[in-house]
This record gives sequence, C-alpha cells and structure tokens, in this order.
Amino acid sequence: MGLASFHLPRTRVSFGWSRDHEPVLAVPSGGMIEVEADECSNGQVRPGATADTIRNLDFAQIDPIAGPVYVEGARPGDVLQVDIVELEVGGFGWSANYPGAGLLPEDFPDPWVYVWDLQGERTRFVKGISVPIEPMCGIVGCTPAEPGVHDAIPPRRTGGNMDIKQIGIGTTVYLPVEVEGALFGIGDPHAAQGDGEVGGSGIEAPMRITTRLTVRRDLSIATPEYEVRRPLERPSAAGAGYYVTTGIGPDLYLSAREAVRRMIVHLGRSRGLEPIEAYQLCSVALDLKISEIVDNPNYVVSAFLANDLFDGGR
Repeated sequence: MGLASFHLPRTRVSFGWSRDHEPVLAVPSGGMIEVEADECSNGQVRPGATADTIRNLDFAQIDPIAGPVYVEGARPGDVLQVDIVELEVGGFGWSANYPGAGLLPEDFPDPWVYVWDLQGERTRFVKGISVPIEPMCGIVGCTPAEPGVHDAIPPRRTGGNMDIKQIGIGTTVYLPVEVEGALFGIGDPHAAQGDGEVGGSGIEAPMRITTRLTVRRDLSIATPEYEVRRPLERPSAAGAGYYVTTGIGPDLYLSAREAVRRMIVHLGRSRGLEPIEAYQLCSVALDLKISEIVDNPNYVVSAFLANDLFDGGR
C-alpha cells in the first residue's frame, strides 16, 4: 500500500451523500488512506467505447464516491483537513459529450466519446494536439447534516463534486464537518480538466489516490477552502502563451457560454477542429476566469487556452 496504512478497494463506494450510509472504513485522525478509485462511469466506459456507450449509460452508477470513511474524533463544527499525497493515473481515460449536459447542451445534442492513452506526461488528441496529464480529484467532501440521500453531482457547502482542477498532488483541502465522524468521500478522478469543465467531463480516468485525513479543531469555516503548494501555471504554458476569448454581459453564466462559443469558432478557424472536438478540448484544457465583476451592468468572462497544446506551441 505504499505510504498508506488503510486501503479502500474500488468496490467500497456509495452513491450520493447520506448521514445514514454505513461507513466502509474507520480511520484515526492523521490516518493515511490508499483509494482505488474508478472513473466517474463506475466502469461503464472502457477502451473501445462508442457514442452508443454514452447513449446507454446507467446514470444511477455515475460518480461513485469512495467511502464513506468515518474519521475518529470528528464532530460537527470541526474541520477535516484532506492532504492529497499521491495520484497514480491508470492507463486510459475518456471524455464524452452527454446529451443535455455541459455548458452548451443545445449546441451539442448528440453523444460523443474520445478515449485517451495516458502513457507518459502528455496524451494525444486530434490534429497534432496533446494535453498535459495533470491529475486531480473531482469529488472531495464530507456528508451534509440534512436527512435523506443527496445527489453526488452538485457540489455542496461540505464539498463533494467541486471539480476544482487545483485539487491535485500537494493540495490541502479544508472541509466543514456536519456529522459525527465526518463521513468523508472522494472520487471522480481526472487525468486533466479545464477550469470550468465546460463540456461536462475532464479526462475521466481510474486512479490510485493517497490522502491523509486530519481533524482540526483550531479552524472554523463555512464552506470548503484549500491551499495549493505548487505553481498554478506549467512552465511550457507560460513560455508559449495563450489565446483568449471573452464573453461580456450582465450574467456571468451567459458570458461564460459566449466566451466558450467564441473559442470553439476560433479553434475551427485556426486549427481546423470540428465543433465537437473544439468543445471537448475546451472541457479538458480551457480555463474560464472572471476578468471583471465591478463595472455594472456588464461583467467579463475570459476563456484561456494555452498555446503549448499545439505542435510547435503556436
């Protein structure tokens, strides 16, 4: 098990969050866990997948959560510190367009899938494009206090499916604890993802996750917070620069849609990508940023795409 003293196999999962779910593991504060996490389809998408695979997905199996893990000594009002120690990516990943999902569902109504080979530091896409492998965890959370079973897909004040690309190796996440034992869960690993995950998927990939869980009583937070202990910009991206499109208007969500649509047009014009190829490249590699939110009534969302994705870095 390497550094970890505790192990969770890929079968020890739950679907949704509930204070009534029985813990699958109990660990002391400071305990380190090695998690065998499947990708978000829970094994339904494998190499050789087609559009029909996506069309026929059982969405009741989407986003399995490894856990819940009972952390000894954790009680409501505490904070759970989650250190992401190691992330070991499996040999393949996939990205897909799910009908009705993503930022632009009406533009892309048909299922589509691309399977990535994850050997090495970068993975090849179409037309000479390669994406750096930068593993992260989409789901990191504690169980909310409200009764019932809560869907795993939307994030919550206790964390969950936040899809924050910076939650990778070396990052520390701080989560509010609302139930005894915290009932921690982790999952939805990605080999890469853009800030925003605009097409509805990153590079979904099975992954071995090593994490340390520590109860903190010296902190008090209302929503998740995190520390990133590495540069946010890879050196090759900084050297090659970015192409940026914008969306401008009174609604940040609509402006994000506009910025992504304009990047799709740019990628078709400058790189010869089909719209669905451009959209899914944006999902795994484009970073949305709020550039301005004070000049009422209009706000600016920028969509950054690194030039180092393309052969020659241009």
